[in-house]
Order: sequence, then C-alpha cells, then structure tokens
Amino acid sequence: MPWIEPVTLEGSTVRLIPAELAHAEALHAACPSDTFAYFVTLQPQDSSLDAFRDYLSKRIQALNMVTFAVQNIETERFIGETAFMDIRPEARGLEIGLTWYAEDCRGTKVNPECKLLLLTHAFEECNALRVTLKTDARNLHSQAAIRKLGAHYEGTLRRHGIQPNGFIRDTAYFGITDLDWPEVKARIQSRLQSLKNAK
Repeated sequence: MPWIEPVTLEGSTVRLIPAELAHAEALHAACPSDTFAYFVTLQPQDSSLDAFRDYLSKRIQALNMVTFAVQNIETERFIGETAFMDIRPEARGLEIGLTWYAEDCRGTKVNPECKLLLLTHAFEECNALRVTLKTDARNLHSQAAIRKLGAHYEGTLRRHGIQPNGFIRDTAYFGITDLDWPEVKARIQSRLQSLKNAK
C-alpha cells in the first residue's frame, strides 16, 4: 500500500479532491495566464484546453505524485491545483508543490487553508518527518507566501533546473519538520483566524 494515497481533504473554505481529467475544463478556465512562468516541468504546451488536458493527464499519471484539484466549498468552483510530490516513504518525507490558484484567490485564505490541510494530513495522518517547499529564486511572491507559513529557508541551489524556454533557474528551498509542525500549525491557524475576523 502506498504511503501517501489520494484522499479528499476538506476545510471550511476549500476542498482538495484527487484530480481527474473530468476537472480539466473547469481548471483550465480558472488558470491565470502567468501560472507557469516559473515552472520547470509539467506545464501545458500552449494555452489551449487540449494542451491543458494533456498536462493534467501527465500530472495525474506521474509516479510519486498525488495531484489535487482545489474547489471552493460554497460555490463548488474549481480554483486551482496543488500536489504532494517527491514522496519518499523510506525517509517519511515529501514535497508540496506545483501549486497555483485563480487570480481572485491570491492573497486570500485559500493558500493558508490548503497548506494547513496538506500539512496536517502529512504530519498527523501519515507521520511525515519532513515536508519540503521550493520555488524559483526569482519568484519573490511565492517565497513570501512560503515564509508566511513558518517554513524555514534552507538555501538556494544554483543552476538547479532548466525551463522549457531554456532558462536555467536557481531554486530556493524551504522545509518544515515534525519538530516545527506544532508551531507552524498554530501560526497558520492564527493567520486564518485573522483573515476571518478581517471580513
């Protein structure tokens, strides 16, 4: 039995559903045009629905990855994707990545709630020792979002990946361990409460 299995995770605002090809049209409609600017692998060949469907199929079929479609619970609208990847059962480690959200969901409680659901599942249901988060070193917005979670910056790997356009990128690495998790969990919960009170 795989260590990390596809499972539906539900919070107060979002539901993470194991991705299926049936989600392609709704996800394509929600996907901002700049989504894949920093992705190294697994991105559509162009902006068409057919290309997006092919990309989603590859994500679903990829070994060592569980892709989720992110759904707004109230409206049932699909608003993004995220994934467990680089799953290492022997070390009880994994990565959360390949995440994107619809433009109107950026800066809202969507990302912290998604991360809370994923991290809670990883640490409390699967007994993970470590969760990695990484991003293109140029993507300062993504780095800021990761730091807000309470993840520890662990360094930047230089000339670490090649994008489809040939750009050689540096990759910033962050980590959360099981020892960090209680503090990180409290921090995310506090942030979500602040966002709720602000409305």
